[in-house]
Amino acid sequence: MKNMNINEQFVNTSEETVSLFGYELFREILIPDLLGKETPQILYWAGKNLARKFPLPTIEEIISFFHDAGWGDLKVERSDKHSIEFHLEGTIISSRLKRKDMCTFQLESGFLAQQIQQQKSRITESFEQQKRRAQKIIFTVKWDPKDMTEE
Repeated sequence: MKNMNINEQFVNTSEETVSLFGYELFREILIPDLLGKETPQILYWAGKNLARKFPLPTIEEIISFFHDAGWGDLKVERSDKHSIEFHLEGTIISSRLKRKDMCTFQLESGFLAQQIQQQKSRITESFEQQKRRAQKIIFTVKWDPKDMTEE
């Protein structure tokens, strides 16, 4: 399958909006009903698969993708030679974290893991940490410099 470029697939979606209710209806109710207890694991895999379809060669493009997808405001908090820590904030994040139900950000986590894996050519994992009081999500993306990908 040919990798898709987001600009080739979608026409200026920045002017169109989806209601927060509509987003949460799919993300927090329908998807978990369909996937059941395997929801986090399947969403992580789905995020990795999505990243393969929309390869982004820079961190700046990943940040822009998150904004354009309505996933929230992503920023790099810190990085070193074996990891990057991202923070995800915004209205959608605050709304999802205020719900009493457990929510997962594994779609975003898998997406980040695969994007960084493609950029670094190293096997990569991402871990999600929810900070409900601060209303943000921390993603820690780690790799072993010796664990090269076959891509």
